[in-house]
Amino acid sequence: MPETPVARPWLASYDPLVPPNPAIEAVPVFEYLDRAARDYPEREALRFQNLRMSYAMLLERAETAAAALRRLGVGPGDRVAVMLPNLPQTMVAYWAVLKAGAVAVMVNPLYMESELTHQLGDAGCATMIVLDHLWPKVAALRERLPVRRYIVTSVADGLRFPLGLLFGLKMWRAGQRVAVPFDGKTVLRWGALFTGKARLSHPPADPEKDLALLQYTGGTTGIAKGVMITHANLAANVQQCATQLHAFGRGTETFLAILPFFHVYGLTVCLNLPAALAATVYPIPRYVPADLLRAIHTLRPTIFPGAPAIYGSLMQQKDLAQYDISSLRYLVSGSAPLPQEVQRRFHELTGAEIIEGYGLTEASPVTHFNPLNGVRKSGSIGLPLPATDARIVDLKTGDTVLGPGQEGELCISGPQVMRGYWKRPEDTAATLREGWLYTGDVAVMDEEGYFSIVDRKKDLAIIGGYNVYPREIEEVLYQHPKVKEAAAVGLPHPSRGEIIKAYVVPKEGETVQRSEIVAWCRRKLANYKVPREVEIRADLPKTLVGKVLRRALRDEEAAHAGR
Repeated sequence: MPETPVARPWLASYDPLVPPNPAIEAVPVFEYLDRAARDYPEREALRFQNLRMSYAMLLERAETAAAALRRLGVGPGDRVAVMLPNLPQTMVAYWAVLKAGAVAVMVNPLYMESELTHQLGDAGCATMIVLDHLWPKVAALRERLPVRRYIVTSVADGLRFPLGLLFGLKMWRAGQRVAVPFDGKTVLRWGALFTGKARLSHPPADPEKDLALLQYTGGTTGIAKGVMITHANLAANVQQCATQLHAFGRGTETFLAILPFFHVYGLTVCLNLPAALAATVYPIPRYVPADLLRAIHTLRPTIFPGAPAIYGSLMQQKDLAQYDISSLRYLVSGSAPLPQEVQRRFHELTGAEIIEGYGLTEASPVTHFNPLNGVRKSGSIGLPLPATDARIVDLKTGDTVLGPGQEGELCISGPQVMRGYWKRPEDTAATLREGWLYTGDVAVMDEEGYFSIVDRKKDLAIIGGYNVYPREIEEVLYQHPKVKEAAAVGLPHPSRGEIIKAYVVPKEGETVQRSEIVAWCRRKLANYKVPREVEIRADLPKTLVGKVLRRALRDEEAAHAGR
């Protein structure tokens, strides 16, 4: 792309308390844990069931485990897989891996055989920290994995006496206790990381070059790629988020961590950012709407980072009004577009405002947020974070910078942008071009610098020569009073080239007909945008953070067509 001066109309729309170009420290990301332990040693870093762990204790546990990992042969730059749900052990393991100078590879516990063998093999993980209930899945693949040492933990390891003992007895009586072949050499207990008194904190030689995280993309566009994220990338994004979210107090906040730590969004806003704020984290290992409402009612968190699917499902709880959620000061939405109708309904039911942002794995991940003070535009992802540049370029070549109101591909530049894709120089060259990250998202910027995502570039459908974006259709579908969830997908058609198919999940207790959906769309959309096919379903395929997998829907259609 030819060098073009970056117009930054968003600076005039910034919250007055947000500096437009703050100094960004290139530091190890664990520097925030160190500072929290120094400044607030007795403050609770985490609370899980009957376990309370201060920042001083979390730092000690992380550095003790780091020393143990080094004794086991984990060296600087080695990749260590962490396959755990949100537990205290996940937080300790993450910081321990970084303190050992190694690279964390966060693994989705729901991954199946092909996903595990690809990710662990591609990353070259020789060490893995895993939950005992996942052991049977991993054990079946041992001959095909590069892993040479396993550190196995149990939920009970995150509980104090007597809950830890009672949990073990409960699993035994239910016949759910997993037999793990501990041998002290290749398969070790979690406690083996804490047998010595030595502590280790290995600083990266260069935070801007040394990797902290090898985060694999969700694979929605094919084989998952490892995104190389440095210490400085993560540290910069924490500083940018903290600057934008300036009302979040240091040493005073409590975060509800329902977003999975193994997802980069959850890792940044539920683990790294709380450490920078010396906040208390309440890790939630499994999402059950009623349990989550009870947790908010009882624990009184102040910050709730979530995803559209979570907010949507909470609204469906019939007893929502019985729970006191008034402790929540800010609710943050990311990972997927938040339908305007969901945002409106949530506000009507709870009175709480949801601040929508945007990011992607390749940017560590946050790039945009709506301002805390100032205009929040419905349907907008907000303004670029401080020290972040953004521009819209044409979809065909990506070389022409477009002006306000023109749709094109969103490009990002800033200190949070990845180094590249692991062992994929061609993919890196296609995505990182002359200092800009090409996101693959179609977006538009208005005159005041607010950005809105139109859709994914790859999801664009061409109907009768017109560009049709599925997200626009989904916004209309969500407005239907009987619709709980919806998705729209462009599918090949023998005579029309492409058509739009809508997938609709009705609200509980409701029945909706295809004809109702088509009639609804005809009243609100141009004729060429109206879905030609409608499927009523019980659910939609999603990632764990609630992003609808349109590719999975297209794959289903392709499989049906091939029969």
